[in-house]
Amino acid sequence: MTSRNGRRGRFGTEPPPTGSAAQDAEPDQESVARAIALRLLTASARSRAQLAEAMARKDVPDEVAERVLDRFTEVGLIDDTEYARMLVRTRHAERGLSRRAIGVELRRRGIDDETARDALEQVDADDEDEAARRLVRRKLASTSGLDAQTRSRRTLAALGRKGYPPGLVARLLREELALQDLEGELDGFDPGP
Repeated sequence: MTSRNGRRGRFGTEPPPTGSAAQDAEPDQESVARAIALRLLTASARSRAQLAEAMARKDVPDEVAERVLDRFTEVGLIDDTEYARMLVRTRHAERGLSRRAIGVELRRRGIDDETARDALEQVDADDEDEAARRLVRRKLASTSGLDAQTRSRRTLAALGRKGYPPGLVARLLREELALQDLEGELDGFDPGP
């Protein structure tokens, strides 16, 4: 009998009665769970909840996933506390996100409220103000050719997307615009000898 691709063969049952496919057993669920966790952790750090979710998508039974996740936690491959602290540091320092925005991201990644609260203590109000001020300055510099209203609107929107409260952004914006106006007035000033 000839198949569609022109090769001869016989239609048989799955798995075939002979060959490597007949001898290979289905991998056990624990091996699948370990492979999923190791593959994801190799790419980047993950929370326990993210790993559990990935295992559930691959139909790993809950009790098997729990057993594997417990073992990975025991040997230190999963540490939600350190993961949360690392995420807070990087999101604040590299992206300039506010504590509120980082908290939302931590919850989305399955970090419990207490762990998130502890991790967010790394960023105090002064750190957050300084990060917002840097972002305001950067946005004002990038919009320097535009009118003040457009610059203000774009700055408020940009920092709002990063989770900063409008009151803080408006205050910093007023301060920075006042400084720029003062500097503009001094541009032609010559203090003389």
